[in-house]
Amino acid sequence: MTPYPEQPWHLAGQMYLSLWLAPRGDLPAVAAGTQPVVAFGRGVVGAAWVVYEQDSDLHYNELLRAVLVRDGSRPRACITDIWVDSEASLSGGRALWGIPKEMADFEVGRADVVEATASSGRRALAATRFSQSWRLPGQWPLTYKVAQTLDGRLKTSRASSKATLRFARATWTAPTHSPLRSLGRRPPLVSVALRDFSLRFGA
Repeated sequence: MTPYPEQPWHLAGQMYLSLWLAPRGDLPAVAAGTQPVVAFGRGVVGAAWVVYEQDSDLHYNELLRAVLVRDGSRPRACITDIWVDSEASLSGGRALWGIPKEMADFEVGRADVVEATASSGRRALAATRFSQSWRLPGQWPLTYKVAQTLDGRLKTSRASSKATLRFARATWTAPTHSPLRSLGRRPPLVSVALRDFSLRFGA
């Protein structure tokens, strides 16, 4: 028996997401066989805190950074940095999809103003304050593909989700030693909370 669920994973919970237009020099390395989508010297970077709960296959916290890339002419998301507090999630993410998960400790609030921190060992990774505001009516579907490197090859995985959207204001900070230090150099272009989302990830 594997120490993690077989794919696809069915997940649900809360996500707090920010997007930046980052200078090319601030973009992290992406999966081999893909290229960052860059216009006027800037690429799209997203970072998110995720709380997987409710009827998820696994319950855990997550902090990730991803870059909008292209595989040929096809747009993809490439997860470049990611931390979780679940050994099963770490093992499954790496083995099934080539997602480079690491372990971390988390504190994530549960209110309209969400404060979140993550640290690896005794080293802080990032801290964020999300102030949620008005909500868009209905639930919003989103289908996309994630491109990673698995066993030396490009691995593309499908994700389908649905969530209630609330706009937010977010402040990100990260110490100089953190891989996420560039996120604190400028405010996000936009931030949203994906409340009570459902997600199907993988084949």
